[in-house]
Amino acid sequence: MNMGEVRSEGEAEARLSDAAQTELMDLCEKQFNRLEELQNVVLLSDSEFPPDQHALNRLIATEAEVKQWLLMESSSLPTNSEILRQAVKEEMLKLCSELEMVVSCCEARRNKLKETKELEQKWLEEKKQVLLVAKNHIERLTREQESLSGHSILLEIKEKIRKVKEYHEKLMECLGDILETHVPLPTYESTSSKRKKSVAHEFSKGLLSLSDILEILMNKILTEAHDPYVLIDHTFWPPYVELLLRHGIAVRHQENKLKIRLEKFF
Repeated sequence: MNMGEVRSEGEAEARLSDAAQTELMDLCEKQFNRLEELQNVVLLSDSEFPPDQHALNRLIATEAEVKQWLLMESSSLPTNSEILRQAVKEEMLKLCSELEMVVSCCEARRNKLKETKELEQKWLEEKKQVLLVAKNHIERLTREQESLSGHSILLEIKEKIRKVKEYHEKLMECLGDILETHVPLPTYESTSSKRKKSVAHEFSKGLLSLSDILEILMNKILTEAHDPYVLIDHTFWPPYVELLLRHGIAVRHQENKLKIRLEKFF
């Protein structure tokens, strides 16, 4: 049985019988008369004492009255079962009405909380989507940056290598020009100029220039660092070799005097 059925049943039996109403009215009249008697007693007790003791005597009389009422058994409730049943029904109807209001308030609050929950969930999903997009964007930018960084480093290294090669070629050209000017190939002295040119050409035909010797030594130490020595043959003019050894540009092999290598300047 729900609250609506209890309420409708109570409303159908809302009226008391005439005998029950008469009994209830008599009980109320008796209680009212009792209250009047008590009020008269209190008023008479106030007039019997002087004004200065009025408050104190009134407090004492009230305390005594309270103790008396506490010791007395409660007889204010009627003994008629019909009146008691009707009173219980009215209390139940009142309680049902209050409970219906509570249920209504709870349902309204529940609906409000449900709407708030749906809004919060929607907001959370939107934030998750935004966060996912932001993460993907950050990852893409990171990959692009790494790719660009690696590519730029590679290009930078290639550019440096190209510049070093150009600088090396320029240095070798300058070295060749200086050696050709200041340390030319050997010539052979003769009284006849025509004869001199011919003999000098034949004398220097099989010899390497100083720049060629240096290039051979440099290539050897770069390509075969574990064995940088070069064997001296007839193409190495001895004065060139002596020049390199005296100025610390080249050194001889400790066990084989016919081998030389470029001095390590680093």
